[in-house]
Amino acid sequence: MKVLKFGGSSVANSENIKKVLAIVANASKKDTIAVVVSAFGKTTNNLLAGANASLKNIEEAKEILSNIKTLHNEVINDLIVKNKPEVIQKTTALFDRLHSIYEGIFLLQELSDKTLAKVSSFGERLSSYIIANAANEVLDAVHKESRDLIITNNDFLDAEVNFKATNANIAAFFKKNTHQVTLLGGFISANIAGETTTLGRGGSDFSAAIYAAAINASELQIWTDVAGMFTANPRVVKQAYAISEISYEEAMELSHFGAKVLYPPTIQPALRKEIPIRIQNTFDPENIGTLICKNPKNSNEVKGISHIEDISLITLEGGGMIGIPGFSKRLFETLSVAKINVVFITQASSEHSICVGVYENDATKAQELLNETFSIEIDRKKIKPVSVENDLAIIAVVGESMKNYQGLSGQMFAALGKNNVNVRAIAQGSSEKNISAVIDKSDAKKALNTLHEQFFEEKTKQLNLFVTGVGNVGEKFLAQLDQQKKFLKENLKLKIRVIGLSNSRKMVFDNDGINLKNWKEALENGEPTSLDNFYKKVKTANHRNSVFIDNTANQQVSEVYEKYLRDSISVVTCNKIACASNYKNYKILKEVSRKYNASFLFETNVGAGLPIIDTLKNLINSGDRIHKIQAVLSGSLNFVFNNFNTNATFHDVVAQAQKEGFTEPDPKIDLSGVDVARKILILARESGYQLELEDIANNAFLPKDSLQTTNNNDFYASLTKNETHFQQLFKEANDKDCRLKYVAEFVDGKANVGLQHIAADHPFYNLEGSDNIVLFFTDRYPSNPLIIKGAGAGAEVTASGIFADVIRIANK
Repeated sequence: MKVLKFGGSSVANSENIKKVLAIVANASKKDTIAVVVSAFGKTTNNLLAGANASLKNIEEAKEILSNIKTLHNEVINDLIVKNKPEVIQKTTALFDRLHSIYEGIFLLQELSDKTLAKVSSFGERLSSYIIANAANEVLDAVHKESRDLIITNNDFLDAEVNFKATNANIAAFFKKNTHQVTLLGGFISANIAGETTTLGRGGSDFSAAIYAAAINASELQIWTDVAGMFTANPRVVKQAYAISEISYEEAMELSHFGAKVLYPPTIQPALRKEIPIRIQNTFDPENIGTLICKNPKNSNEVKGISHIEDISLITLEGGGMIGIPGFSKRLFETLSVAKINVVFITQASSEHSICVGVYENDATKAQELLNETFSIEIDRKKIKPVSVENDLAIIAVVGESMKNYQGLSGQMFAALGKNNVNVRAIAQGSSEKNISAVIDKSDAKKALNTLHEQFFEEKTKQLNLFVTGVGNVGEKFLAQLDQQKKFLKENLKLKIRVIGLSNSRKMVFDNDGINLKNWKEALENGEPTSLDNFYKKVKTANHRNSVFIDNTANQQVSEVYEKYLRDSISVVTCNKIACASNYKNYKILKEVSRKYNASFLFETNVGAGLPIIDTLKNLINSGDRIHKIQAVLSGSLNFVFNNFNTNATFHDVVAQAQKEGFTEPDPKIDLSGVDVARKILILARESGYQLELEDIANNAFLPKDSLQTTNNNDFYASLTKNETHFQQLFKEANDKDCRLKYVAEFVDGKANVGLQHIAADHPFYNLEGSDNIVLFFTDRYPSNPLIIKGAGAGAEVTASGIFADVIRIANK
């Protein structure tokens, strides 16, 4: 014999009940079955809402009752033909009785636990009777009132079962029962006097387990709206999947810590009799779901991750506790008498403090009672007044085999720490089936996704990007991401999602990832942007492995990096302003990056996509020392002087460089040497030297009136005006058989930038197009320098450099 239980969502309406009846019909072909059903949909909640409304407004209660009655009548009309008059008569009588109870509540202005239990019982009394008659249309089915079988104490809302009397009743009934299918209401029961009681939260599951244990069922099936117990809550963790098999103990741990598909009391009766429990989906009956049994075949060391929200942490601490017996007893006795459930316990070995986790709605009461219990010790300053921290959650990693694997705790807390999830308290039993941690409730989603990625996602890592600046570089970067999406997933086991985008006018966010094929349209329809609001959105989203990407040349954007880093959000930027700002700010960014374990990468600050900074870091980290750097670091200036001659005006060559995306939006930044000065400054600082931008000698070649312009139109006009000056520069170099190159030099702590005549035997002479070149002279490369050469400007290569930094973060 099997027991099948169907929850409220499975019997929410006629269409769903038809699916239930099909499952029951199929199951009854092979076995005699008992079917336990919950109330229709949200009926129990509506019944209780009607009871509470009766205290204030009987008309409101009648309206709620009318809606409940309408739903049940619809099911009767849709599913029942043979006994419809009899069913309508019986259900009408039940609704009349319920109406009388509501009026009694209104008249007496009293709503006791006994009355609440009676009111809430009508949901299952109605549903089981109606479904039994619907089943009887095509099956050999009978209805049995659960209040005749399950006997409890007098705790009306969370009754304790008298198993001796209950098992005897159930065994006697099923011994005489000859029907193939028996329909029973879950959740409801009665005390020895016959008064209605209920089994509390998860009571329908518990009822089914009671029946299964009493009749020694071959299997207990829990039919719900999900296909089993999942590795994590699939509503929070999109990558979660159903666990094929799991032990009773593991299922109890997961259900205790918030896996709402199953409630902890359900497992106990089945566990005692070793009855297998299968969790299946009413709306996907072919899916085998999850089997809960004694010896599961699934050998994964971690079976699932679960959590409970709305937790408060209560701490009792003080030097007066050390070595004094009885503190723990008094604490738990106080909470027990007040019926306050303790869901988490931890105590330091010093005995200086005890922390317990309780549900938030019990926290104030617990604090008051404990302060009263320990009032003498508090008055004498032996211990501190009880403290309470709210807005917390408990996250738990569960697996019966975890004790056989070393390092799981380390993996768990390392993953949380990397994503800036602060752990407030930790608990792990000696059985090692569960490692629990108390964290901020706001971090729960991020923590669940982080740990699921760590333990279940086959080494696939997910990065969540927040990109500001979608001009030339930003647009190319997004195109490269979209193009490489499949390659990254298949070859690097990396999934990159763009969660937020912004330009100077609009910003848009999508927690499931912005579609990179139509991001322009999404951004255009976004909300007005601001740096502060963008940051708040990123922080509120609170995704794991978050990366802020700056594709602008904006100073205000560069000033927000520290806020992101302090929230353990990595920063990738092609914006040179931050790293070339005052040395103190540069050091702060580097230190904050290390302290909060957030990458701060700016490879594209020097040489666009060339691995210049990365190579320099590798030299320094391996113990080499930098003595001298010579470089052509401006792709735009190299392009300009490679194409400038007597046949082309300086104005036209600069305009062409800007058109091809080699210059900054303001080309004067490039031509003034400020951009090159910033780059050599960054290299000097990365080499370990403390320099400021003003320490770099800038031998500018632009005339004074060009440097004093304030907009691009005036700047280009000044270039035309001073064409003779530029032609003279070209002539002087040409007369010496040299080429003009804008060179940056750093030698033993001093740096300069300026236009130089480069002879034919110099490595810079044949530098073509917009290429960059860097020569590193070090202890290991004293005379023959380490040379890095390649394309050093352009949106495409800069975007590829940004992309490379993102990959570095993924590989960290």
